[in-house]
Amino acid sequence: MNLRALVSVTGKPGLFKLIGQNKGGFILESLDEKKIKSTVNLSTTKMATLEDITIYGEEDEIRLLDVFQAVKEAGKETPDAKADGNTLREFFREVAPGHDESRVYSSDIKKIISWYNIIKDLPLFEEEAPAPIQQA
Repeated sequence: MNLRALVSVTGKPGLFKLIGQNKGGFILESLDEKKIKSTVNLSTTKMATLEDITIYGEEDEIRLLDVFQAVKEAGKETPDAKADGNTLREFFREVAPGHDESRVYSSDIKKIISWYNIIKDLPLFEEEAPAPIQQA
């Protein structure tokens, strides 16, 4: 799974693809059908790559990529993001066993399911992740 260029932006719904950088900040493109381009300034906006996001676990943190992989391998239809908390929690227990139920809220699960539904058909989802960049 090569999700390195995909980011979540605090305060903005959905996911974005990082397509460049200029003096004003990073240039992003929305992953919806509108493909809206925008620039975000890191001094006023927080961004996180999907590759770096983790979920609270009872013992260790769980990588978001591992949760996405488990959803994909389960082969089941994801519940509607507007489903009740119990339905979402049951699904999440299957795909992210060992998550900390007291710190992973229904709103977090809804966001993860909606993100999965956005990216599941993208070619990046099937690509092999590139090797990490080595610092000299």
